[in-house]
Amino acid sequence: MASVIGEFECKFENCLADADGSLVLSVRVPNGETFAARQTVAAIRTGLASGKERLKMAFGWHTEKRSLNANSYFHVLVDKIAKALNIGADEAKVKMVLEYGTIATEGGEQLIVALPKSAKVEAYYPYAKWIGDFVAKNGQKYSQYLFYKQTHTLDKAEMKRLIDGVIYEAKELGIETRTPDELASLIENWEGAQ
Repeated sequence: MASVIGEFECKFENCLADADGSLVLSVRVPNGETFAARQTVAAIRTGLASGKERLKMAFGWHTEKRSLNANSYFHVLVDKIAKALNIGADEAKVKMVLEYGTIATEGGEQLIVALPKSAKVEAYYPYAKWIGDFVAKNGQKYSQYLFYKQTHTLDKAEMKRLIDGVIYEAKELGIETRTPDELASLIENWEGAQ
């Protein structure tokens, strides 16, 4: 069984036969799924760069989830905020995580990375906040970034803080939100990292 490197909703676009008889498939990724698709493509490129040549793909029919949990409610509000601000859902999600999310740590230390000044941090990790630039002893210029945790890894307290912040932003834009009791139930049933 191959390990899953990405999962996202898409629509079948086309299937063409190549000159050697192999098939070329194309899919269309809707706006709300582009973040996951880009992460998957980045993982594929990393694999290709490390010498891997073949992928194993699996397809299934999309079904709507029956219940709305804290993470999906977060995404509902982010989508509404994105529309109100006339920006993409991925951009709005990153903004909310960097504003109200939780700083990633390892062994009690904040995760801070340095990339060459010319590198685009989004190509490697989406939840990274620029904190400064420096010049190394060799004269190379670098930018430093602080990493934030992905939403599915948050514990209850971290998810509550994130949703509270997103609710604040939504209300500022005149977007209707759930009642305090409904929100408490979503957080209580949160099953992120424990």
